[in-house]
Amino acid sequence: MRHAIAEFFAGQRYIGAILPLLILGLWQASASFAWIEPVFLPAPKAVVNAFWYMLTQQDLLKDIWASVFIIAQAFVYGALLGVGLGFAAGLSHRVERFFGGTINTVRHIPSVAWIPLIVVWLGLGAPAKIVVIAKSIFIPVFLNTLQAIRGVDHDFIELAQALKLRRRQLIGRIILPAILPVVMVTLRYSAGLAWALVVIAEGISGLEGLGFLIFRAQNLLMTDQLLVCMLMIGVIGYLLDRLLHAAQRRLLRWQRGFGGVYA
Repeated sequence: MRHAIAEFFAGQRYIGAILPLLILGLWQASASFAWIEPVFLPAPKAVVNAFWYMLTQQDLLKDIWASVFIIAQAFVYGALLGVGLGFAAGLSHRVERFFGGTINTVRHIPSVAWIPLIVVWLGLGAPAKIVVIAKSIFIPVFLNTLQAIRGVDHDFIELAQALKLRRRQLIGRIILPAILPVVMVTLRYSAGLAWALVVIAEGISGLEGLGFLIFRAQNLLMTDQLLVCMLMIGVIGYLLDRLLHAAQRRLLRWQRGFGGVYA
């Protein structure tokens, strides 16, 4: 038994499970020994029961889908606009000067501050939330795409000019491979940011979705349901990040970078 436990903790394959298991064990211990009142931190079993109740007696799947639907649309719109405009601004100083002042001003206005105004314009439905989240995704994607292009090694550009590569060849063979790692990391970061914003947007101006359920559970002191929603957000966010990470590895399979000092 001791040997099996040692192999589990030493194995590379399962090392990511160690910390969650420790947290779960500490959580169960706090409930078993009454370190924290259940109203503040219910036991894991109570959270599982709440999950089953919300799944079978309420519309948990509908609320999950409502949040995922908003995030998916906002992510696509914000990412496409950010990459496209950032690419254009990175290639052209004229485009950067045209959009730069406006974007640098708008990006300092918090996304939460836009919600009341956009709700007045678009109402309480999904379009208002999509606009708010897409704006918040657009900003980091735009800035990082722009700076990634400007950060391309000038020696590569000079080499392309010496080889008399056409503009399309320069973009496809030099610029795109150079900026792709930065863009993919930014997209993964933006996906996490989208979850944070959808919770706020649904909590302030929503009647469905995980954000609405979180704020409702807070107001009614239903901590078990609040934790269910938080765990759902964590699990779905993790799966989305793994999907983007898989796409990143596939697109950057040619890249050989530093893999860490220790195996």
